[in-house]
Amino acid sequence: MQVTTASHTARYARILVKLSGEALLGSADYGIDPVVLKRIALEIKDVAGLGVQVAVVIGGGNIFRGAGLARSGMDRVTADQMGMLATVMNALAMQDALEGVGMHARVQSAIRINEVCEDFIRRRAVRHLEKGRIVIFAGGTGNPFFTTDTAASLRAIEIEADVLLKATKVNGIYSADPVTHPGAQRYARLTFDRVLAERLNVMDATAIVMCRDNGLPLQVFNLNNAGDLMRIVRGEDVGTVVTND
Repeated sequence: MQVTTASHTARYARILVKLSGEALLGSADYGIDPVVLKRIALEIKDVAGLGVQVAVVIGGGNIFRGAGLARSGMDRVTADQMGMLATVMNALAMQDALEGVGMHARVQSAIRINEVCEDFIRRRAVRHLEKGRIVIFAGGTGNPFFTTDTAASLRAIEIEADVLLKATKVNGIYSADPVTHPGAQRYARLTFDRVLAERLNVMDATAIVMCRDNGLPLQVFNLNNAGDLMRIVRGEDVGTVVTND
Protein backbone atom coordinates (compact mmCIF):
# COMPACT_ATOMS: atom_id res chain seq x y z
CA MET A 1 0.00 0.00 0.00
CA GLN A 2 1.25 3.47 -0.87
CA VAL A 3 0.75 6.70 1.03
CA THR A 4 0.54 9.96 -0.91
CA THR A 5 1.18 13.35 0.66
CA ALA A 6 1.24 16.78 -0.94
CA SER A 7 4.79 16.37 -2.22
CA HIS A 8 5.91 12.79 -1.76
CA THR A 9 4.71 9.25 -2.19
CA ALA A 10 5.68 6.61 0.34
CA ARG A 11 5.89 2.99 -0.77
CA TYR A 12 4.57 1.71 2.55
CA ALA A 13 1.65 2.66 4.76
CA ARG A 14 2.88 0.86 7.88
CA ILE A 15 6.41 -0.28 8.73
CA LEU A 16 8.21 -1.91 11.61
CA VAL A 17 11.84 -0.95 12.20
CA LYS A 18 14.07 -3.39 14.07
CA LEU A 19 16.96 -1.72 15.89
CA SER A 20 19.64 -3.61 17.76
CA GLY A 21 20.56 -2.36 21.20
CA GLU A 22 24.09 -1.93 19.91
CA ALA A 23 22.74 0.65 17.44
CA LEU A 24 22.28 3.02 20.38
CA LEU A 25 25.88 2.74 21.55
CA GLY A 26 27.44 5.15 19.10
CA SER A 27 31.16 5.13 19.81
CA ALA A 28 30.68 4.06 23.44
CA ASP A 29 31.23 0.58 24.85
CA TYR A 30 28.11 0.55 26.99
CA GLY A 31 24.78 2.32 27.35
CA ILE A 32 23.05 4.86 25.13
CA ASP A 33 24.57 7.68 23.09
CA PRO A 34 22.09 10.61 23.23
CA VAL A 35 23.36 11.96 19.90
CA VAL A 36 22.65 8.66 18.12
CA LEU A 37 19.29 8.34 19.85
CA LYS A 38 18.22 11.80 18.69
CA ARG A 39 19.39 11.16 15.11
CA ILE A 40 17.32 7.99 14.93
CA ALA A 41 14.33 9.80 16.42
CA LEU A 42 14.61 12.55 13.80
CA GLU A 43 14.77 10.00 10.97
CA ILE A 44 11.67 8.27 12.30
CA LYS A 45 9.95 11.65 12.58
CA ASP A 46 10.76 12.43 8.93
CA VAL A 47 9.28 9.12 7.80
CA ALA A 48 6.17 9.61 9.93
CA GLY A 49 5.85 13.04 8.33
CA LEU A 50 5.02 11.31 5.06
CA GLY A 51 1.98 9.75 6.70
CA VAL A 52 3.68 6.40 7.28
CA GLN A 53 2.72 4.54 10.46
CA VAL A 54 5.90 3.49 12.29
CA ALA A 55 6.46 0.78 14.88
CA VAL A 56 9.84 -0.02 16.42
CA VAL A 57 11.43 -3.01 18.16
CA ILE A 58 14.72 -2.45 19.99
CA GLY A 59 17.10 -5.06 21.35
CA GLY A 60 18.96 -4.75 24.64
CA GLY A 61 22.52 -5.74 23.77
CA ASN A 62 23.96 -2.34 24.66
CA ILE A 63 22.93 -2.94 28.28
CA PHE A 64 22.67 -6.69 28.77
CA ARG A 65 23.04 -9.78 26.60
CA GLY A 66 21.16 -12.68 28.14
CA ALA A 67 22.53 -15.34 25.79
CA GLY A 68 26.10 -14.31 26.61
CA LEU A 69 25.66 -14.67 30.35
CA ALA A 70 23.80 -17.94 29.88
CA ARG A 71 26.88 -19.30 28.11
CA SER A 72 28.91 -18.21 31.14
CA GLY A 73 26.77 -20.27 33.47
CA MET A 74 23.77 -18.13 34.41
CA ASP A 75 20.36 -19.80 34.20
CA ARG A 76 19.14 -19.15 30.65
CA VAL A 77 15.60 -18.18 31.64
CA THR A 78 16.88 -15.68 34.21
CA ALA A 79 19.40 -14.26 31.75
CA ASP A 80 16.77 -13.83 29.05
CA GLN A 81 14.39 -12.15 31.48
CA MET A 82 17.13 -9.66 32.35
CA GLY A 83 17.65 -9.07 28.63
CA MET A 84 13.93 -8.33 28.24
CA LEU A 85 14.19 -5.67 30.95
CA ALA A 86 17.10 -4.09 29.06
CA THR A 87 14.86 -3.72 25.99
CA VAL A 88 12.32 -1.85 28.13
CA MET A 89 15.02 0.61 29.18
CA ASN A 90 15.99 1.22 25.56
CA ALA A 91 12.35 1.58 24.52
CA LEU A 92 11.74 4.20 27.20
CA ALA A 93 14.83 6.09 26.03
CA MET A 94 13.54 6.01 22.44
CA GLN A 95 10.11 7.18 23.56
CA ASP A 96 11.71 10.13 25.34
CA ALA A 97 13.83 10.98 22.31
CA LEU A 98 10.80 10.89 20.01
CA GLU A 99 8.81 13.10 22.35
CA GLY A 100 11.80 15.42 22.48
CA VAL A 101 11.50 16.02 18.72
CA GLY A 102 7.77 16.59 18.88
CA MET A 103 6.36 13.11 18.23
CA HIS A 104 3.79 11.17 20.21
CA ALA A 105 5.08 7.72 21.20
CA ARG A 106 3.93 4.76 23.25
CA VAL A 107 5.89 1.85 24.70
CA GLN A 108 4.14 -1.51 24.86
CA SER A 109 5.86 -4.32 26.72
CA ALA A 110 5.39 -8.07 26.39
CA ILE A 111 6.16 -8.36 30.11
CA ARG A 112 3.93 -6.55 32.58
CA ILE A 113 5.55 -3.42 33.95
CA ASN A 114 2.56 -1.10 34.14
CA GLU A 115 4.20 1.63 36.15
CA VAL A 116 6.39 2.62 33.21
CA CYS A 117 4.64 1.42 30.04
CA GLU A 118 1.58 -0.26 28.58
CA ASP A 119 1.07 -3.99 28.17
CA PHE A 120 1.21 -5.20 24.59
CA ILE A 121 -2.34 -5.30 23.28
CA ARG A 122 -2.52 -5.74 19.55
CA ARG A 123 -5.69 -3.74 18.94
CA ARG A 124 -4.46 -0.87 21.10
CA ALA A 125 -1.13 -0.86 19.25
CA VAL A 126 -2.90 -0.64 15.89
CA ARG A 127 -5.09 2.17 17.19
CA HIS A 128 -2.03 4.12 18.34
CA LEU A 129 -0.52 3.70 14.87
CA GLU A 130 -3.71 4.85 13.18
CA LYS A 131 -3.60 8.01 15.33
CA GLY A 132 -0.08 8.76 14.13
CA ARG A 133 1.75 7.68 17.27
CA ILE A 134 5.05 5.80 17.13
CA VAL A 135 4.67 2.46 18.91
CA ILE A 136 7.78 0.92 20.47
CA PHE A 137 7.49 -2.76 21.33
CA ALA A 138 9.61 -3.85 24.31
CA GLY A 139 10.18 -7.03 26.29
CA GLY A 140 10.84 -9.24 23.27
CA THR A 141 8.10 -11.85 22.90
CA GLY A 142 7.79 -12.09 26.68
CA ASN A 143 9.34 -15.56 26.57
CA PRO A 144 12.90 -16.81 27.11
CA PHE A 145 14.81 -18.49 24.26
CA PHE A 146 13.44 -16.06 21.64
CA THR A 147 15.44 -13.17 20.21
CA THR A 148 14.28 -9.63 19.57
CA ASP A 149 14.58 -10.44 15.86
CA THR A 150 11.83 -13.00 16.35
CA ALA A 151 9.86 -10.44 18.38
CA ALA A 152 10.19 -7.98 15.49
CA SER A 153 8.87 -10.53 12.99
CA LEU A 154 6.02 -11.46 15.31
CA ARG A 155 4.95 -7.89 16.01
CA ALA A 156 5.23 -6.90 12.35
CA ILE A 157 2.93 -9.76 11.39
CA GLU A 158 0.49 -9.00 14.20
CA ILE A 159 0.10 -5.34 13.26
CA GLU A 160 0.01 -6.20 9.54
CA ALA A 161 3.04 -4.11 8.66
CA ASP A 162 3.87 -3.83 4.97
CA VAL A 163 7.56 -4.52 5.57
CA LEU A 164 10.06 -5.32 8.30
CA LEU A 165 13.10 -3.04 8.13
CA LYS A 166 16.16 -4.50 9.84
CA ALA A 167 18.80 -1.90 10.70
CA THR A 168 22.41 -3.12 10.78
CA LYS A 169 25.93 -1.71 10.62
CA VAL A 170 26.49 -2.72 6.98
CA ASN A 171 24.76 -1.91 3.69
CA GLY A 172 22.61 -5.03 3.45
CA ILE A 173 23.20 -8.77 3.32
CA TYR A 174 26.58 -10.02 2.10
CA SER A 175 27.99 -13.36 1.05
CA ALA A 176 30.39 -13.06 4.02
CA ASP A 177 31.13 -10.55 6.75
CA PRO A 178 32.25 -7.45 4.76
CA VAL A 179 34.28 -6.23 7.74
CA THR A 180 36.57 -9.27 7.68
CA HIS A 181 36.08 -10.12 3.98
CA PRO A 182 36.45 -6.91 1.92
CA GLY A 183 35.63 -8.81 -1.28
CA ALA A 184 32.26 -10.05 0.00
CA GLN A 185 29.35 -9.60 -2.40
CA ARG A 186 26.32 -7.56 -1.42
CA TYR A 187 23.03 -9.01 -2.54
CA ALA A 188 20.36 -6.64 -3.84
CA ARG A 189 17.60 -9.24 -3.59
CA LEU A 190 17.31 -12.67 -1.98
CA THR A 191 14.66 -15.22 -1.17
CA PHE A 192 14.00 -16.33 2.38
CA ASP A 193 14.82 -19.92 1.39
CA ARG A 194 18.25 -18.86 0.13
CA VAL A 195 18.95 -16.90 3.32
CA LEU A 196 18.14 -20.03 5.31
CA ALA A 197 19.98 -22.46 3.03
CA GLU A 198 23.17 -20.39 2.95
CA ARG A 199 22.93 -19.44 6.63
CA LEU A 200 23.48 -15.77 5.88
CA ASN A 201 22.70 -14.95 9.52
CA VAL A 202 21.08 -11.57 9.04
CA MET A 203 18.39 -12.64 11.52
CA ASP A 204 17.84 -15.84 13.43
CA ALA A 205 16.17 -18.70 11.57
CA THR A 206 12.92 -18.47 13.52
CA ALA A 207 12.46 -14.83 12.50
CA ILE A 208 13.24 -15.61 8.85
CA VAL A 209 10.79 -18.53 8.76
CA MET A 210 8.04 -16.38 10.28
CA CYS A 211 8.57 -13.72 7.61
CA ARG A 212 8.62 -16.34 4.85
CA ASP A 213 5.53 -18.20 6.00
CA ASN A 214 3.51 -15.01 6.44
CA GLY A 215 4.67 -13.26 3.26
CA LEU A 216 6.26 -10.38 5.15
CA PRO A 217 9.01 -8.67 3.09
CA LEU A 218 12.28 -7.97 4.88
CA GLN A 219 14.65 -5.15 3.96
CA VAL A 220 18.11 -4.87 5.52
CA PHE A 221 19.86 -1.50 5.57
CA ASN A 222 22.67 0.41 7.23
CA LEU A 223 21.44 2.54 10.11
CA ASN A 224 24.66 4.56 10.01
CA ASN A 225 23.83 5.90 6.53
CA ALA A 226 21.80 8.99 7.35
CA GLY A 227 18.65 9.14 5.26
CA ASP A 228 18.56 5.49 4.20
CA LEU A 229 15.36 4.88 6.16
CA MET A 230 13.62 7.65 4.25
CA ARG A 231 15.03 6.41 0.95
CA ILE A 232 13.59 2.95 1.59
CA VAL A 233 10.18 4.35 2.44
CA ARG A 234 10.22 6.40 -0.77
CA GLY A 235 10.95 3.29 -2.76
CA GLU A 236 14.66 3.73 -3.55
CA ASP A 237 16.99 0.77 -4.00
CA VAL A 238 18.71 0.56 -0.63
CA GLY A 239 20.28 -2.41 1.14
CA THR A 240 18.93 -5.90 0.51
CA VAL A 241 15.32 -6.95 -0.03
CA VAL A 242 14.27 -10.47 1.01
CA THR A 243 10.98 -11.94 -0.23
CA ASN A 244 9.47 -15.27 -1.20
CA ASP A 245 9.98 -14.60 -4.94
